Amino acid sequence: MLTYPEGLSDVPAVRIFVTTVDPRADLSALHGPDGSGVKFLVGQYVSLMKPRIIELLLITTIPVMFLADQGVPNLWLVVATVVGGTLSAGAANTLNCYIDRDIDAVMHRTSRRPLVTGTVSPIGALVFGVALTVVSTVWLGLLVNWLSAWLALGALLFYVFGYTLLLKRRTAQNIVWGGAAGCMPVLIGWSAVTGSVSWSAFILFLVIFFWTPPHYWPLSLRYKDDYATAHVPMLPVVERFVVVARQIVAYSWAMVLTSLALVPVQHVGWVYTVAAVVAGALFLTEAHRLLAKARAGVAEDVLKPMRLFHFSITYLTVLFVGVALDPIWHLPLPFFS
Repeated sequence: MLTYPEGLSDVPAVRIFVTTVDPRADLSALHGPDGSGVKFLVGQYVSLMKPRIIELLLITTIPVMFLADQGVPNLWLVVATVVGGTLSAGAANTLNCYIDRDIDAVMHRTSRRPLVTGTVSPIGALVFGVALTVVSTVWLGLLVNWLSAWLALGALLFYVFGYTLLLKRRTAQNIVWGGAAGCMPVLIGWSAVTGSVSWSAFILFLVIFFWTPPHYWPLSLRYKDDYATAHVPMLPVVERFVVVARQIVAYSWAMVLTSLALVPVQHVGWVYTVAAVVAGALFLTEAHRLLAKARAGVAEDVLKPMRLFHFSITYLTVLFVGVALDPIWHLPLPFFS
């Protein structure tokens, strides 16, 4: 249970820092079902890092390293980049959990997170997040290169201060601009191999930038009531479904067209091109299907926005598998041969 000093619970900027754990909370769960308290507690700290979100970041980081190398990159470099990127993303997610613990407490979807249940203390999460920030930056700087380290640190700081503290609670476009932090792994992967950033990397950055709203807004549609209860102005909370669906379609078209821009810039071959065209066409079909249902006034409970949410993950996976395989199995297009 979360408690707030009287008179402060309605002030978002204050709620962030005054949330406390009810001392009467049952902490017996710390011992876990098999009595292994340390193992359970470690698992709680790991969950603050949001491993499932980090999986999406790795889907984009590793394939870009293949493209930048125009083949199979050095295995140790891949491992070092993945470990450093995982720690950096985990640090950002941990600090996000620390700041948003008041929101998480009133949203059903996040009500079992460690800072809400009391299995991890706020100060413990804060120290853990800061420690991960330092370790990940030093790791990337010493074992990969300092450009990758600064890019990772910049993404982390933007996610924590730009998105979580500044944008999330103030604008319906929060996820659009906040999503820029999630685009950084492609730049980190490219710079890890080349020591620089190219137009090809920037195009893939934009692909993920345009992908983020069509990926996240369907989830926001599904949990609209949760966000409304937490007073988070996600677009589906403040706009009609048909407006949200129109913007999803617009960003989807921008994403697909941007993905095709990589063809002339990087001179990729058939493998990537086919992946981009087929996956993009299916994505646009799903986005337009959602818009058609919204225009027809389909009830919210049968709109099924999560269908697009789940397919968006498939789209990103297919596209970046194409990114990784194209330089290995390069079949040049006729007009670039």
